[in-house]
Amino acid sequence: MAKDTYLKKILGKESYEAVRASKVLMVGAGGIGCELLKDLVLSGFGEIHIIDLDTITLSNLNRQFLFRKKDIDKSKSLTVTKAVQSFNYFQTRLVPHHGNVMNSSQFPIEWWNQFDYIFNALDNLEARRYVNKVALFLHKPLMESGTTGFHGQIQPIFPYSSECFECQVKETPKTFPVCTIRSTPSQPVHCIVWAKEFLFNQLFGETTESEVSQADLSKETDDQEEIKRIISEANELSALKSMMDAKDFPIKLMKKIYQDDVEKSLNLESLWKTREKPKPLVLQGELLSSLNALLAKQSNDYLLNSDTKQWSIAENLYVLYKSTESLQNRVKSGKEAVISFDKDDEDTLNFVAAAANLRSHVFNIPIKTKFDIKQIAGNIIPAIATTNAIISGFFQPRSIDIHEG
Repeated sequence: MAKDTYLKKILGKESYEAVRASKVLMVGAGGIGCELLKDLVLSGFGEIHIIDLDTITLSNLNRQFLFRKKDIDKSKSLTVTKAVQSFNYFQTRLVPHHGNVMNSSQFPIEWWNQFDYIFNALDNLEARRYVNKVALFLHKPLMESGTTGFHGQIQPIFPYSSECFECQVKETPKTFPVCTIRSTPSQPVHCIVWAKEFLFNQLFGETTESEVSQADLSKETDDQEEIKRIISEANELSALKSMMDAKDFPIKLMKKIYQDDVEKSLNLESLWKTREKPKPLVLQGELLSSLNALLAKQSNDYLLNSDTKQWSIAENLYVLYKSTESLQNRVKSGKEAVISFDKDDEDTLNFVAAAANLRSHVFNIPIKTKFDIKQIAGNIIPAIATTNAIISGFFQPRSIDIHEG
């Protein structure tokens, strides 16, 4: 019996032939993308192009079933293309593209015109909006999807006949007052936001993302001394950034943000009338000896890779030192003038995790594991493989509906 016998019976002759003749684009080869590509290949689609800019990380393996440990650091789009060949019974033509879907040089608008319709399997809001605009412009049907924990949805979009992706307002991330983040944190999340949005961006990222004007601060507080101190701290940090080539830069950074800045804030007595005062972290004595001992060892990489261990204060200092050193070297190499925080980039995650924990310690706030901080900093709700499988399963019948009108 031919392998397509049952598929013809399920779809019907006309729909089967239409599917076999289809050329479709799948954007995203992650959690949903792995499941979706499997379903599309087994449904007999004639030609599938796959775009993804990411490479495979260890954290992908528990839910993106087409990847194996040997695939770590390889292109997702190239790897999924090879992985599905073992069950590519209908000889679907698979074309991988490693790149950013929003790169109009690599994917010009006329390139998109070759596809009958588009499947979105993205977790990036900006990219989803971009694909939505392209589909509207070219009048291409778009199958939009998303999952969050146990929840998921698909949205078939028919340009100018149904709602598009941006017709409904998307929930905006929660923000915190600048003065709370910069001066009076009281929760771990405040310290994580400070480490990620302010400290990291000031040193390695787009500084405009962390800049705040005196006018903005004046909306939150009437204390002119506090406003001056916040702006002064930021200016001093910018000046410290110019010393990034120095070998002792990590130590200078620690002294500034955990000792000097904290001591200055203690001079503003109005801040601490109803709050517990922070305690400056002074790098001397036993603490400095512990840090130096960790730095002298050659086998401490387990700390940098440990997600669930709650680091001691000395270990947090060590992780901050080593991640700062790695980020320094990346900037000095000239290849990355600007580095963006990425939850899957160990250097940036280690920097934010350790910096946030040390600030939490200074402000008498419980410290968190790297795993906990990754959840908060990446605004992540754990991905669940079965949700991805269910949502991708809904795609196939909806795509058949396109052919049946």
